[in-house]
Amino acid sequence: MPLANTRDLTDAQWRILDELIPEPIRRRDRRGRPWKDRRAVLNGILWVLRTGAPWSDVPERYPSYQTCHRRFQQWVRSGVMKGVLEALALDLKIRGALDVEEAFIDGTFAPAKKGERESGKPKRGKGTKIMAIADRHGLPVAICIESATPHEVNLVVPTLIQMVIPEAPQNLIGDNAYDSDKLDTELSRYGIELIAPHRINRKNKTQDLRRLRRYRRRWRIERLFAWLQNFRRLVVRYERYAENFLGMLYLGCCVILLRYL
Repeated sequence: MPLANTRDLTDAQWRILDELIPEPIRRRDRRGRPWKDRRAVLNGILWVLRTGAPWSDVPERYPSYQTCHRRFQQWVRSGVMKGVLEALALDLKIRGALDVEEAFIDGTFAPAKKGERESGKPKRGKGTKIMAIADRHGLPVAICIESATPHEVNLVVPTLIQMVIPEAPQNLIGDNAYDSDKLDTELSRYGIELIAPHRINRKNKTQDLRRLRRYRRRWRIERLFAWLQNFRRLVVRYERYAENFLGMLYLGCCVILLRYL
């Protein structure tokens, strides 16, 4: 009998996820094969997320790769993946482990080997832009993807819409790519103050240098991207469909949040 992988879900982690991942619905006539165990399937999906290997390389200790891939797509399309992320984030928020009084925003680029929507061709080649917001502690509270061509300034509001907790950050901190009077005005309507250093060529200085001290902690969003890129499936986009790649990002964020529960 193959040994269990020590990086699989622990019993404590599965007790949390067990209530969030619904049991598959059996056919009314009770025909067909019984559904594979959800925990075993999820461990197979997590193996792909960690290693970045093709689905067909899923080890024999997990259900077949067809089962893992099919169930993954079902969970993505039915909203289970995002629902799990929202539930974990809300749990941490209630415990006081999430704090969006201060949040950090940034984007990164994932080259795409496949992909249709959300796969542009900028100077760096074909790929997808990943936008994320981290809370005061560097934990993910928003994640979204877009074509690599739009400027990050135009993706701030769409990223805020994807917040996984029902609370907007009071202070949103970014690098000088987000230095925009138009964006500053737009965010102020929602009660969000944008904190970003001015660009070198800016003539009208508007940033309060005292509040700019918060910029020192912007490394936390960089650390979040480093955590996500520990999952090799997120370094390069192999998923043809954008929703599947976003589902992998949701799953990676879930693993990060599970460490704090």
